[in-house]
Amino acid sequence: MANIQPESVERFISRVTEQGESVEFEQTISLIDTHFEFTPTSFTNGEQENEAGTNLGSCKILAFAKLHGLSEQATLHCFGRYYRQDVLQNTDGNDHANIRNFMKFGWKRVSFFEFPLSKKY
Repeated sequence: MANIQPESVERFISRVTEQGESVEFEQTISLIDTHFEFTPTSFTNGEQENEAGTNLGSCKILAFAKLHGLSEQATLHCFGRYYRQDVLQNTDGNDHANIRNFMKFGWKRVSFFEFPLSKKY
């Protein structure tokens, strides 16, 4: 059985920047969980207030993207099919509030009570 190495952060960032449609939500979360310690915290994203322990996937992705200076488009690609299918193909929907708020307000309205990620050593 081959020893499969997890994707490096640098390779993932290159992939999400250059081939964003190839990235899925589960891949993003797996990468974050592999390389970072996560502490749930409350965060604000546009008009969406998120209590600590809620919307953990959005919290992880937004923190990862902010830490690495990802563009708004690359950040949205980190949400995979939730962005591409659930949101873009249903623009009048009200699901995935964090994705929809990020599309509307971008980085200028994202803030964390405490930054939730720290690199694993």
